[in-house]
Amino acid sequence: MSIDKKLEELRRLEKLAEIGGGKQRVERQHKAGKLTARERINLLLDEGSFQETDKLVVHQCHDFGMEKKRIYGDGFVTGYGTIEGRTVFLFAQDFTVFGGSLSAANAAKIVKIMDLAMKVGAPMIGLNDSGGARIQEGVESLGGYADIFLRNVLASGVIPQISAIIGPCAGGAVYSPAITDFIIMTKGIGNMFITGPDVIKAVTHEDVSMEELGGAETHNTISGVAHFAAENEEQTLALIRELLSFIPDNNMEDPPEKETSDPSDRTSDELNLVVPDDPNQPYDIREIIKEVLDDNYFFEVQEHYAKNIVIGFGHLGGKSVGIVANQPDHLAGVLDINSSDKGARFVRFCDAFNIPLITLEDVPGFLPGVAQEHGGIIRHGAKLLYAFSEATVPKITLITRKAYGGAYCVMASKHIRADINYAYPTAEIAVMGPEGAVKIVYKSEMNGAEDKEKLRVEKVDEFRKKFANPYIASEKGYVDEVIEPKFTRPKLIAALKMLENKRDQNPPKKHGNIPL
Repeated sequence: MSIDKKLEELRRLEKLAEIGGGKQRVERQHKAGKLTARERINLLLDEGSFQETDKLVVHQCHDFGMEKKRIYGDGFVTGYGTIEGRTVFLFAQDFTVFGGSLSAANAAKIVKIMDLAMKVGAPMIGLNDSGGARIQEGVESLGGYADIFLRNVLASGVIPQISAIIGPCAGGAVYSPAITDFIIMTKGIGNMFITGPDVIKAVTHEDVSMEELGGAETHNTISGVAHFAAENEEQTLALIRELLSFIPDNNMEDPPEKETSDPSDRTSDELNLVVPDDPNQPYDIREIIKEVLDDNYFFEVQEHYAKNIVIGFGHLGGKSVGIVANQPDHLAGVLDINSSDKGARFVRFCDAFNIPLITLEDVPGFLPGVAQEHGGIIRHGAKLLYAFSEATVPKITLITRKAYGGAYCVMASKHIRADINYAYPTAEIAVMGPEGAVKIVYKSEMNGAEDKEKLRVEKVDEFRKKFANPYIASEKGYVDEVIEPKFTRPKLIAALKMLENKRDQNPPKKHGNIPL
């Protein structure tokens, strides 16, 4: 065969792979309001950068007439390319080919590309749109999932892993995204659940739609499984690109820096007015976060879940930072089961990928109640304590107002290796608030007093003057500096710069045993 014929054959096979399930199925995908796998890849990556691998792979199943249905690529598109010039690896499930179902052949494609991502030290991105395991292949398909899960676990904390849910994701298929660092779901078309509505109705007799059971809103507000909800596929892919701008390629590198014209010594008189005079009045902690970050931009993560804690990324003096902040505007900023889990996972991600942590603290304690205690608030709260204690990245804490009880300890206190601890003059650092403290400390005096209310007011005022301030903690060295709020940004940037070469480590061990 001549070289021309050979080239012609190569082009023919490549074209067959590129049309996936064929024109009709592609049209059906578009009619459902969804892009194809290749269209998604082209939107995600820098133009012309995609290099495909295993384009001509076909399945090896010979049962149920499958030997007559062999399509090049076998329902998954894998390869590598660049985002803002940085190498990334990815796979995209092609719903037009066998519903994007997982076979032994295309599982091997994913395993190969994940192994390569680990060798190179570059992020791994999964674009999920699949009907699940390929039933015709039985245990081989299940084995393929397990092979992928193992790579997800081994890659965890080594390279960033991001999952986009742009279609169905059910059964065993959900566990791979669940192990990855961030999940972005597309509203209206992205679903995740272990068992679908039909199975649930048969077993528990509950009627529920796919969207109610496992849609983007459900997993972004109720379960906390997802981190972002996008309006459409274009926004989903744009979120992946933006997310990568804050994080490094792997755990041995520092996050990329971003140029900014925002002065490092910028002060803000507005910050002197954010924390209310009334200690019980709520305020939005994001007012402080946005005011101090470069260009006032905050990239919030899990915005709609456990709103009493705020997490996300930003830049300070061009350096990427992770923000963890109590939110007085929701449940007074208390720590509960969900907020503790949310905060702990984010802290551990930042620590794994060398992203400094900035903690803003205004916490009255842990949420009381039978439901919280029976739900394991002790165990869940301990996760956040564990995460902050374990972290060796630069840690800077700012107490804006309340820092009460065990929650003071948990929120990156000096005692669990925070490097620099600031406090506003409005900070209140104590075992508990004045009202509760007076009831306990002066219980006998109150019982014997003629005017109990007068005595209560006097003692509350006395306690507030003595403990509801940052100066006792400052005298003991638990707070490094009490600062005027307007100087927050330059103070944080100066501390970050000082901590650039920080070296800290944990005792040698296989791994700790976080209280899961």
